[in-house]
Amino acid sequence: MSVPVSRSRISVVVPTYNRSAYVRHTLANLARQTLPPDEFDVIVADDGSTDDTREVVESFAGKLQVAYHYQPDEGFRAPAARNAGARLARSPLLVFFDAGVIPGPDCLRQHLALHADPQAHRAVIGYAYAYNPPYPMPGIAEALAELPPEAVVERFRRNPAFLDIRHVEMAACDFDVSRRALPWTLFFSLNCSVRADDYWRAGGFAEAFRKWGLEDMEVAYRLHRDGVSFVVSRDAWIVESPHERSEEANWLAIQENIDVFLARHPEPVIELGWGLIKNELIWEWDDEYQRLTRWLDQIRDRQVIDELAGALARMEDPGRIAVLGAGAAVPATMPDAVLLEPDGELCRSAADDRQRTHALGLRTPLADSAVDTVLITSRLAGLWDRWGPQLLAEGRRIGRRVHLTGDFGDPVLGLRTDA
Repeated sequence: MSVPVSRSRISVVVPTYNRSAYVRHTLANLARQTLPPDEFDVIVADDGSTDDTREVVESFAGKLQVAYHYQPDEGFRAPAARNAGARLARSPLLVFFDAGVIPGPDCLRQHLALHADPQAHRAVIGYAYAYNPPYPMPGIAEALAELPPEAVVERFRRNPAFLDIRHVEMAACDFDVSRRALPWTLFFSLNCSVRADDYWRAGGFAEAFRKWGLEDMEVAYRLHRDGVSFVVSRDAWIVESPHERSEEANWLAIQENIDVFLARHPEPVIELGWGLIKNELIWEWDDEYQRLTRWLDQIRDRQVIDELAGALARMEDPGRIAVLGAGAAVPATMPDAVLLEPDGELCRSAADDRQRTHALGLRTPLADSAVDTVLITSRLAGLWDRWGPQLLAEGRRIGRRVHLTGDFGDPVLGLRTDA
């Protein structure tokens, strides 16, 4: 039976690469949706497959409003594939699935319901059962081969290993991600939705990401910056089909992609992510950012002009200077210094009208050996116990000498204050 063509209410974009069997499972379960098939369309965006993906997609032409887009294989280009699929979308709402996810029968209806208010600009984080890459749960593939996804969920939902890898983070805020400082860090492209106008206003997925990982968080970061709110839906759920993956390779890719992320957004919040991801501590990102904001609130009015002047008085030839934690004013005796400050509001309203770079200092935009002397002020003292070694390492990367100018207590780094 052919599907009547009408104006869709929701468009599903599925990027893929040589995973035709997984695409078949996804499309088969899209054909089981409680949302009528004339109310949604599907675009399979192929990133250069050499298998029978096209034939699989075409076999669903009588069951779904389905389109196929192919782009040549030039390496990992999933962001470009998603953007190409989104350009072919017929509806004002975009859902992104990964190839192989098995949507529950009510998944699209639930995504649609959360976008019912035309005045609401929100992105939906859909729940993903069995998505726990470090600890894959045995038996899921066999269960999915025998049972519909709703029966699989009923069988395993009480098993902690079956839960979404983000479940602990979601539960910590009672599944209300508006309570998080960084709700966008939970936005994963395997199951999510966003209004098409918000998506394109933010610029879509960044095609600069040429390896797996973080491209979904990065577009979510831009959506959040543009005022889009985030909600979690446990009802708009999918089950991820088990497949081979290399956790080691994925982490290496993420650690490269955080460099791309930071280059696009050289700001303290992404610096924190950079520092954490380089140490495989991604789940601490929200907590660390909240800690940073509390510290900045505490020292908002702290002046460091006197401690900088005192440090300069003890130096014979400081050369070119960079200051980490420059505060609102610096001595007139350092007119050419590079000033970096983690408080964005202070950067915009500094008392001395000197330009400041909004940066924390974990990874600055400065080149190697860009300056002679790096001065780290007491405006970073409250972060020293957690980030001292990284701040010191960055100081030594960009400068030949590093000095702490204020009271840091005992830095325990072999570096004496004002030495």
